[in-house]
Amino acid sequence: MIAVGRLTFGGAAVALLLLVTAGTAIADTVRDRQWHLVSLGIADAHKVSQGESVIVAIPDTGVDTRHAELTTAVLSGKGLGEGNTTDGRTDTDGHGTAVAGLIAGRGLPNGGGVLGIAPKSMILPIQTTRGGDSIGSPALLAEGVDWATTHGAKVICIAAVTNEDPRLQEAVERALTADVVVVAGVGNTPEQTEVGFPAKLPGVLAVGGTGRNSEHASISATGPETLVAAPAADIVSTRPAGQYASGSGTSYATAIVSGVVALVRAKFPGLSGPEVVRRITATAVDKGKPGRDEEFGFGVVDPLAALTATLPSAAPQVSAVPSEVGSGPVGGGGGVGGWGVWIGVVGVVAVGVVGVLRWRRWRAGS
Repeated sequence: MIAVGRLTFGGAAVALLLLVTAGTAIADTVRDRQWHLVSLGIADAHKVSQGESVIVAIPDTGVDTRHAELTTAVLSGKGLGEGNTTDGRTDTDGHGTAVAGLIAGRGLPNGGGVLGIAPKSMILPIQTTRGGDSIGSPALLAEGVDWATTHGAKVICIAAVTNEDPRLQEAVERALTADVVVVAGVGNTPEQTEVGFPAKLPGVLAVGGTGRNSEHASISATGPETLVAAPAADIVSTRPAGQYASGSGTSYATAIVSGVVALVRAKFPGLSGPEVVRRITATAVDKGKPGRDEEFGFGVVDPLAALTATLPSAAPQVSAVPSEVGSGPVGGGGGVGGWGVWIGVVGVVAVGVVGVLRWRRWRAGS
């Protein structure tokens, strides 16, 4: 995960446990290390949807397209900031390339390489920060969100936390109004102890992290705005120049959930953004305390259930949030972009708790 403004790329969140070139035989074992694919039942989900043609924007450090798994997956994007003349398809840090691989990695022949959650989706790279010692800003992230919204993105993956800024909040609101699903991570401990900005904003799909046994990942921040959780520990993905790395952090969980959103948008192109998010939260596998909680939200994302479950036609619309969500800022008048305020219906849909949604203030984290 990155923090924009006080830019830190992962810290303990990104431990390079594996670093090899794609041309070595070790590349053939990378898929075996992608434990989250098995844990989430991605092989079965891919029989239903692979995210065909859905554009997922990544405002981040750019995406290195020299990786075989990403060569055909990345569109021409945009480089932002003074003197940045790139089209987003370069990455000197590696964070954006890792996020892209988890979302749309095409894999390699004979089951090798990194396979993304939505391997037929397309990545729209927006270089809003160059990583390393450079300083990102909420203003550039806001500009990146706006650029994604006006250039065909149906999903925006924000694997970053930043300072609260009205420009970024307004950009997110514009994206939501344009029916884009905005996914953001809650942030990494110890730097982030509560749900960060912009994951905290109303309408944003705020993602927490889990470990190999679907337990809460200690690196993941917690808070009442959390909506779902996904794998965030020892996650292998692509890195620049044909390399691979393994690390931990809610950036990985955010990328995985962004991929699931792409699967659902491809399977159900007629669903609005709020309906897509409702489908994902309603079918999540409940963990932790019964019902929604601050670690898992409504539970661990279940891609196959999100693609196949039959949901009630609608959840009731009310003016209050569930008591466990707390009394923080909730926004009025039905939420951002007319999405409304949803709370839970008691009942079981597939393997999750049915339709509990409440859009709240978000801050980005991943």
